[in-house]
Amino acid sequence: MKLFGLTGGIGMGKSTAAEILGQRGIPFVDTDAIAREVVAPGQPALVEVQRLFGPEIVGADGRLRRDELARRVFADDDARRKLEAVLHPAIRKIWLAQTESWRAEGKPVGVVVIPLLFETNAASHFDATICVACSGATQRKRLLARGLSDGQTDQRIKAQLAIEEKMLRADYVVWTEGSAEVHAEQLARIIPPRG
Repeated sequence: MKLFGLTGGIGMGKSTAAEILGQRGIPFVDTDAIAREVVAPGQPALVEVQRLFGPEIVGADGRLRRDELARRVFADDDARRKLEAVLHPAIRKIWLAQTESWRAEGKPVGVVVIPLLFETNAASHFDATICVACSGATQRKRLLARGLSDGQTDQRIKAQLAIEEKMLRADYVVWTEGSAEVHAEQLARIIPPRG
């Protein structure tokens, strides 16, 4: 099996890339989705997050107050590192198990979407890495459309490796300024359709 790690800056097209690949029948796992699973009510990671950040980080419904946690960790590098120390090992365990399952099933290719692929030293797990990228202006426009303020956008961009560095480290770069069709064409050159 050829295993690809897909990364990129926030708002640069990782989810769109995964959707395009999924429509082509290529198995993928998105670590953002895993991150939500590991802090679901009753999960050990949620208990640890609550221990670190206080009981008010969990709502009356037993769910993580994601907005409040984001407000804290993106304003404080030390708090973000503490959160990552809890979440990243749990997330990695799950995506590694998924890739082993694909191998056992004889899948020819698989993709793991990891926003912090290089930051978490995960590149060695992959046969190749893909970075999706766009201009800073487009990134800001996309994040503002998601409802993030200028300040929140700045904090999230600062929390990741510079996109230029991600592009340099990646084996492939997909430029996402254009349409979804152009995005799909670039991905098809990297992971050709089978059959």
